[in-house]
Amino acid sequence: MKDKITPESVWKEYDRGKSYNSGIDLYNKVEKNEDFYIGDQWKGINAPDLEHPTLNFLKRVVSYFISQIVTDDVAVQFAPSVSSDEAELACRVFKTEFDRVLETTKAKTKSRDMLRNSAVDGDGCFYFYFDADKGKYGDPEIEVVDNTKTLFGNPFVKDAQNQPYILVVQRKPINAVKAEAEANGVSKDNIESITSDSADYYNETDSESSDNLCTVIVRFWKEPAGDGKSTIHFMKCTEHAVIKEDTDTGYRLYPVAWMPWETVKSSYHGQSPLTGLIPNQIFVNKLWAMAMEYCKRMAFPKLIVDKTKIAKWDNAVGQTIDVVGDPNTAVASSFKPADMSQQVLALVDKTISYTRDFMGASDAALGNIRPENTSAIIAVQKASAAPLELQRMSFYQFWEDCANIILEMMRVDFGIRTVSVDTVDENGIEGRETVEFNFEAPDYDGMALNVDVGASSYWSELMQIQTADSLLMNGVLTDAVTYLETIPDHYIRNKQKIIEKLREQQALQAQMAQRVSAQNPREITADDGQQMYQTKQGTVENMMGGA
Repeated sequence: MKDKITPESVWKEYDRGKSYNSGIDLYNKVEKNEDFYIGDQWKGINAPDLEHPTLNFLKRVVSYFISQIVTDDVAVQFAPSVSSDEAELACRVFKTEFDRVLETTKAKTKSRDMLRNSAVDGDGCFYFYFDADKGKYGDPEIEVVDNTKTLFGNPFVKDAQNQPYILVVQRKPINAVKAEAEANGVSKDNIESITSDSADYYNETDSESSDNLCTVIVRFWKEPAGDGKSTIHFMKCTEHAVIKEDTDTGYRLYPVAWMPWETVKSSYHGQSPLTGLIPNQIFVNKLWAMAMEYCKRMAFPKLIVDKTKIAKWDNAVGQTIDVVGDPNTAVASSFKPADMSQQVLALVDKTISYTRDFMGASDAALGNIRPENTSAIIAVQKASAAPLELQRMSFYQFWEDCANIILEMMRVDFGIRTVSVDTVDENGIEGRETVEFNFEAPDYDGMALNVDVGASSYWSELMQIQTADSLLMNGVLTDAVTYLETIPDHYIRNKQKIIEKLREQQALQAQMAQRVSAQNPREITADDGQQMYQTKQGTVENMMGGA
């Protein structure tokens, strides 16, 4: 018989997870990485007489890494394994609803925060839950969770879906926790046992407000279901009280998506690119601070006075100075110490340059060179981005995991609801229709899920426009409608209206050509139809201008 899960047993698992994280020094690494990324690099240093300069080259490199990955937009395509009208409709509904969920949850914006956590702390995490109070029917919600607040039951396996259990740790105000427990039907005695606690592992400033906060743990685990498959159960508790009893979510996947930056063998926690290079940043800061101190002390000439001839030196304007003997021998004009070795600044430059190069961020990649040869610079930038391919593939896999989790939430939580679906008629004109759809009906196991992720940067859109212009000028594209459909929507105002008018024009030209062909047996060309149409309706340019 399976042991009952209690707050005490959950807290023991929580302590084991913290012990593992402490054993790999996770908390200190995360705290130091965060400080160095935001620029607080002299924290804890007792040097009141020394300047504290910060040449934060590590942040620029990591920010470059993040920007290179998030320039790719995310698009999910759903395809049925068996072609049928019902399956095609289901796929269109899934596609439309998935895009809507991404928009309402601000998933793409949160993915940048997740990627930033992955690059700086070593891991990024999304936690999904269904908010019944959101919108008309209720909708999924996404929360970005720190890696210090996500504990895996088996810390030696990095795959979230293969865990015996997962703990998600939250810090919440006591009043909110008690209100949630009361809404879930928890007894008053248990509610009174909800007390404040500290969480020094997560935030050093937490102790200042710990009187109003308590730690809440959401525990997820798998249990066999009646159909022979396992479903995800969860409970929510504090150290001494249950907030939400054991509940079957119906999901077959943990609502947790996990992305380590650099995988570490036999550990679910990844490694940040900052961790091993912080000593280089410290060395540069120290050397620059000492160079600044030398300049303050030694850069200006020193005035030397012979005290046997001048009793007291006064540098005030117009003041008389008493001198014993010849004043020309009483004061040396100046004394200049030796200049600081140029090796100091050269070593600083070399340290920064070598560190960036070994991290995979050259001057060409960061835009620190003059663009005299565009093709060569683009080739160098592509080569510089090659080391990020592993992280980019991990990011794509992360989004595929997110898509599968959202699809599970649709299957279980959406039920029957009215949705809008994108449609395309036989003429290729896009539209939308409203249908009532039962999300429990489709065969989810028979669905084929494809996650397509591609570049959507401003540079790529400009290249797309230039390519379309070139194809049109060289006669490869001869249809104005095809050309306009190739151009991104936000570059042409009223693009869809222009396309519709052009299609009307083409249809009218074809009708006129048929009429003339019936009256005159000679062969009618497209130019004849175009000339007749312009005579009757005006030129295409006037129509486009009116649109």
